[in-house]
Amino acid sequence: MAESPILPIFEAGADPGPSFVDLLRRISPDALTLPSSPNATALPFDAPHGTTVVAIRCEGGVVMAGDRRATAGHSIANRRIEKVFPADDFSGVAIAGTAGLAVEMVRLFQVQLEHYEKIEGEALSLEGKANQLSQMVRANLPAAMQGLVVVPLFAGYDQRRRRGRVFSYDAVGGKYEESDFSTNGSGAVHARNWIKAVWREGMSGDDAVLAAIRSLFAAADEDTATGGPDLVRGIYPLVATIDADGFRFMEEAEVARRSQALLEGPERGGAA
Repeated sequence: MAESPILPIFEAGADPGPSFVDLLRRISPDALTLPSSPNATALPFDAPHGTTVVAIRCEGGVVMAGDRRATAGHSIANRRIEKVFPADDFSGVAIAGTAGLAVEMVRLFQVQLEHYEKIEGEALSLEGKANQLSQMVRANLPAAMQGLVVVPLFAGYDQRRRRGRVFSYDAVGGKYEESDFSTNGSGAVHARNWIKAVWREGMSGDDAVLAAIRSLFAAADEDTATGGPDLVRGIYPLVATIDADGFRFMEEAEVARRSQALLEGPERGGAA
C-alpha cells in the first residue's frame, strides 16, 4: 500500500508566510522544478498547445472565453480542452501556450491565492493577484526558452474599484493592464480584429458574450489551430462571466444556443 504523504509541521512560532510558492520552495523544491537546459533550444517532440482565448471588459465586469482545441504540431491533440479557469471567487485565468504547463501553473496559482487568504485573513487585491501570476510566468522562462511557452490572460472584478479589469502578459512575465479587451493564442489577431470592430465603453455583458463567441468563430475561420463550433460532437466555446456576483461559467446549452444562432445568421449565409 502506498505511503501517505508527509505533511509539514510548523512550530507555534513559525510562520509559513503568505506565499505558497515560497513555502513550496522551502519544503519541497522538486515540486517546482521546470525543464531547463542552457544548451537546449527546442524539444524533440510536439507538446499539446492551447490556442485562442479572449477577455473583454464590459459594464459591471468582464467576459472570458476560449475555443476547445489543443494542437500538437499539425495534429489535433484534444478537441475538448478547457482553457478558462476560475482563479478565485472574483477572478479567472485563460491559458494559451503549452497546455500541460499552463494547467499546472493555473492550479498552483489557485492554491497560492487560497493560501494567502488563509494566512493573511483577507484576499489579495486584484492587482496583487495579477502580480502573483506575473511572477509565475517569469519563473517559467527557462522552459519557455525551449519552446514551452505559457502566456495567460487574467481578468476579474475589482471589488475596490467596482469594475472589471483585464491583464495580459508576455513570455518573460511582463504584466500589462488592458483598458478594453485582450486576446491570446494562435488565432489572437483575428479575434482581436473582430472585437475591436464592435467594442465600446459600457457595452453590456450580453453584447460582450456575443462578441467573444463571434471573435472565436472568426479566429477559427482563419486559423487552423483554433477550433470552431462542432455541431456533430456538440463542442462549443467555453464562456465565463465575472462581476459583483463572482465567477461563473455560462451553461453549455446557452452557449450552444447562441452559437447556433450565429451559424444561422446572415454573416454565415443563413437566413436573416
